[in-house]
Amino acid sequence: MPITACRLYLDTLNFFRHQFSTLCLLVLFTTLISLILNQLFTMGGADLSIFSGLHSSLTEDMNWREIIKEMTPEQHIVLLKLSIAASLSGLIGNVVLLGGMLVLIPLISTGNDISASRVIYGSVLILPRLLLLMFLCTLMVQVGATLFIVPGIVLAVGLSMAPLIIYREGLGIFSAIYSSFHLAFANVSLISPAIMLWFALKLVIMLFLRSIPVLHPMIIMFIMGLFNHFVSTLLIIYLSRLYMLLKQNT
Repeated sequence: MPITACRLYLDTLNFFRHQFSTLCLLVLFTTLISLILNQLFTMGGADLSIFSGLHSSLTEDMNWREIIKEMTPEQHIVLLKLSIAASLSGLIGNVVLLGGMLVLIPLISTGNDISASRVIYGSVLILPRLLLLMFLCTLMVQVGATLFIVPGIVLAVGLSMAPLIIYREGLGIFSAIYSSFHLAFANVSLISPAIMLWFALKLVIMLFLRSIPVLHPMIIMFIMGLFNHFVSTLLIIYLSRLYMLLKQNT
């Protein structure tokens, strides 16, 4: 039976609907991890007071490059620290979510009993390799997207199957990346639309929440984390189902 995008989308939504409560707990747990780590890394936001004098020199029509030029060297350093803290806490939260999903999906698919201890124990064993892999993947995708959006999408497609290959086949990081590019581009018509939809949904969520000025930044960060993790779970389910079907057909 041929593998079609429609079949994969239906399988993904069906899995998501039947396991919604379990996925909600996992998404909430990983979002709180990211939020708590971000607070710890930024020392509860104490460094933000250094930006208090910046607002008077800003105008509504200034872009982000002009805003950065208006900053003092001390503000540049604090901004760099905050960016690193947000990136690192987000990366760790995403890795924990990915590890939990990689363990959870096969357990559910094979009809095994699901327990929090089993999922946590299984994911802890692969977290170090996943953390290094996702750091490399995130770095490459962001560099590609910074140069031009198309290289970022191409790299995201090529690297998309690497976490699954590491977990299912036990390969090393660079071997998994090589195998991922080979497998992904052999099925690019099935993977690229899902990746682009994932990018688009994350962008829409970010723009929508940033357009609501009345919300506290912490609330925005929490809601954005929840929605982003829900979108990521859909992508992980989709890619896991595709990987499973590809292995059945070989």
